[in-house]
Amino acid sequence: MQSKRKVKDMYRKPVWLRIAWGTMQAVLIVAVFSFVVREFMFTNYVVYGQSMMPTIRDGERIIVNKIGYELMEPDRFDLIIFHADEDSDYIKRIIGLPGDELRYESDTLYVNGEAVEEDFLEESKGSNGSEVFTDDFTLEDLTDEQTVPEDHVFVLGDNRQNSIDSRQIGYVPAEEIVGRVNMTFWPPQNIRFVH
Repeated sequence: MQSKRKVKDMYRKPVWLRIAWGTMQAVLIVAVFSFVVREFMFTNYVVYGQSMMPTIRDGERIIVNKIGYELMEPDRFDLIIFHADEDSDYIKRIIGLPGDELRYESDTLYVNGEAVEEDFLEESKGSNGSEVFTDDFTLEDLTDEQTVPEDHVFVLGDNRQNSIDSRQIGYVPAEEIVGRVNMTFWPPQNIRFVH
């Protein structure tokens, strides 16, 4: 009986080795899970600049929902992150969807000939020193096209007088969109969902 027990003990791994192996497995599982979540579900960004103020402030950290956004139809007024170039990602608001005819006239957005309210700009317009918050333009003035092309969106920053957006860089291809901004999480006093 004792000889069998000795034989079993010879093949048993030392306690420290079992603990190390268990720890390595846990770390690997967490790393794979984190990679999958970050690549395919959610990611976070730090916002630099004032182009989305007061909706999103310089230095705030945001959560971006990537789940299936490339398969979904974007909605007007979604806040999105997109690849502006090889080195930079921008945060902007979708104003124009594929097929839309857009124009601004007397600080009013017109989509397909109808005035559209931009409630999210009320705070900014009230604190704006000048009378005009968004300068007049038409798509044709900016792009030589009358409507937003298929698989593209037209974006603007909420801080209209201090934003590099579709007025300068043109339409954003749908495949360059990373995802929709869901919430801010840093600094803690600014935690909120973004609609």
